[in-house]
Amino acid sequence: MKHLLSLVLAAAVVVGISSSARAQGEVTLLSPDPIKSTVDKLVADFQAKSGTQVKVTYGTGVGTRQTVASGGALDVTLLFAPFPEALATGNIDPKSATVVARLRLAIAVQKGASKPDISTPEAVKKSLLNAKCIASVDPTKGSVGGAALLALDKMGITDQVKPKMKWFPQGGGVQDTVAKGECDMTLGPYLSDMRNPGLDVVGALPPGAATPVDITGFLAKDEKNPKGAKALLDYLSSRDAAPAYEEAKIFPAH
Repeated sequence: MKHLLSLVLAAAVVVGISSSARAQGEVTLLSPDPIKSTVDKLVADFQAKSGTQVKVTYGTGVGTRQTVASGGALDVTLLFAPFPEALATGNIDPKSATVVARLRLAIAVQKGASKPDISTPEAVKKSLLNAKCIASVDPTKGSVGGAALLALDKMGITDQVKPKMKWFPQGGGVQDTVAKGECDMTLGPYLSDMRNPGLDVVGALPPGAATPVDITGFLAKDEKNPKGAKALLDYLSSRDAAPAYEEAKIFPAH
């Protein structure tokens, strides 16, 4: 009996050490959900190569910024620019800022419709001014709407185009309304998930018309696994990660 008790206690100690090792080897990651499929793929590859487990939490582009601004940063946090309110809270380390990739704004039209010229900033400007209705995500709900407004400001056509904008809470509604011909075009992210069969994606807008959106990674001020967190952030911005970004029509940082 005494021998059996010793074995049980020894086993408990081993389990405790093992659980502690797993906890120390885990890294938490906060990411915007528009890039979920790509992040899932990259995290799986990182875990296989490093042996470090990653627990991912997803939110909207706007929601992740709000989460960080309210003190909810994880070990590694990916944010769509701009994010001044997130930096102001001090729970992410601004010195750790690392651009992992970039998103581009794109125009899509109804399948088979005439494709507008987007070859130059001036051509994009003319195409938007000629449109009767343009669909995009509500800027208060998703970051792509904010990027759309910044593009209009950049081209100096906000006052003329904003009254023609039709805002939706999510990208699915944006794509559906254009696919049905209810709006001439959508201003949306140049991502592989914009693959509604009723759409033709014209392409990414030139930087002179819409500034690319940086996907920036940060380390938390109080990350539980500093070494693992740094390794994950380094991997997400590495050349090894580039093919996964390119497959999703995201532009790698390198």
